[in-house]
Amino acid sequence: MKERAKEKTLALLGAKRVALLCVGIVVMVAVFVASMGLFEVRNVPDVSVTTLNGEQFEIDSLNGSVVLVNFWATTCAVCVREMPKFAALFEKYRSRGFRTLAVAMPYDPPHRVIDYVAKTSLPFDVVLDIDGSVLRAFADVPGTPTSFLIDRRGRVVGKYLGEPDFEELEGRIKLALNKQ
Repeated sequence: MKERAKEKTLALLGAKRVALLCVGIVVMVAVFVASMGLFEVRNVPDVSVTTLNGEQFEIDSLNGSVVLVNFWATTCAVCVREMPKFAALFEKYRSRGFRTLAVAMPYDPPHRVIDYVAKTSLPFDVVLDIDGSVLRAFADVPGTPTSFLIDRRGRVVGKYLGEPDFEELEGRIKLALNKQ
């Protein structure tokens, strides 16, 4: 009789441990997903930009394209390190409607941004946000680098603080490109 009671107790403890483990996993996944911006789907802000090439447009006019907006600075080592990876993603998916918009922070001297872009031949649009209007429009940029992924319907569907996991980002870009 004591052996059966002992077995039941052990089975109950095992079930509680499994339940606690499952709850822990659910919480960890929820925190991860929230940090990636999946719970915060919102429309892209309505703000006008001018690229270094002189092209002017409203960011929300890019509806129909999947857009990566990256806030960066030439003084940010992580930003500079991730630029070639952003360039590779842009080159790989541009023909499918993918655009990248690199927004230089207001404190970044324009001549440094222009020199960096010329030196590296970045293939995507770069914006000088001298007055901080783009930064204010996005409202949730705690520092550099910060990137936002925008789907074809103009909704912010991803947010990345720091250098993103490029494999995961590429997967989300492909998913967004495949949705019409």
